[in-house]
Amino acid sequence: MSTSIRNEAALEAPPSGPRKIRQVLERKDLWFRALTRSGGVVVLAVMALVGLFLAGNGISAINSVGLGNFLVTQEWAPENNNFGIAAVITGSVLIAAVALTVSLPLALGTALFITEVAGGRVRSILTSVIDLMAAVPSVVFGLWGLSYLQVQIVPFARWLSTWFGWIPLFAVDGVEPDNPLPNDSLYTSSTFIAGLVVALMILPIQTSVMMESFSRAPIGEREGAYALGATRWGMIRSVVIPFGKGGIIGGTMLGLGRALGETIAIYLIINTASYAINFHILQTGANSVAALIALKYGEANEFTMSALMAAGLALFVLTMLVNFTASAIIARSRSGAESEA
Repeated sequence: MSTSIRNEAALEAPPSGPRKIRQVLERKDLWFRALTRSGGVVVLAVMALVGLFLAGNGISAINSVGLGNFLVTQEWAPENNNFGIAAVITGSVLIAAVALTVSLPLALGTALFITEVAGGRVRSILTSVIDLMAAVPSVVFGLWGLSYLQVQIVPFARWLSTWFGWIPLFAVDGVEPDNPLPNDSLYTSSTFIAGLVVALMILPIQTSVMMESFSRAPIGEREGAYALGATRWGMIRSVVIPFGKGGIIGGTMLGLGRALGETIAIYLIINTASYAINFHILQTGANSVAALIALKYGEANEFTMSALMAAGLALFVLTMLVNFTASAIIARSRSGAESEA
């Protein structure tokens, strides 16, 4: 009798595992899901088609010199079958590095000031200024950098070279410290000047992404930090910045992708007279893949065009690696995952 009672109780007991919840989507939800998936597929398809187009048109040039030589050769002379991307890809990375070094602290400070310090009308004005900067064409930045910034920044570049020239990065070949009439042409058309211009171009994008991330920090955690005696900076350091870590990384990588592919502004500033790796950022003689394509496209024959396509493919692959790395980092550092009260 007791055995049958226990069996009946076991049959009537609810299952020990979690109960499965069945989600029933309405027709609007199904249409929205299909639309968003279609948009994602279209974006991926366009990216794949761009990569295939560059690979299909650049493979003949790569085969003519070999992949290894194409990656390590600094010279660019397709007419002599002697060309590679070592110098131009290094120049692109150096310009992007200078731009990020300048723009990241500016964007972070500006975003924190607008979201956490400024209020009312000041916040509205600064937000409008950031949006307006994002709408300025790159050619305007390039002309401004060529005609104004370059002249104004040469004395600062000379000062850096004079006092920090013992660091290889800031050294400038051919400088005569005792010369009362310094040669300013040694400091123009440099990686440093191009990086400053690009930094101002990517600053609005980075600032906008960080502002959006910081503004979503939970009010409860903000108030909790104040209730525990935290100062405004303590609250920002313990709540806002950890919560917005994904926005900081995303904005930085988005700006890096823009910096790597910038063309016309860099083309107007740098001097591509010689194709050689130049780690001296203050010295004239910068290089860039995008500027190379813009410079050589108009006079290119069929083989030279294939070489330019190969250079574009290398830049495309580099940009994709940066974006995928950023996505992986953001996925591991979700906003708010490490915020503290």
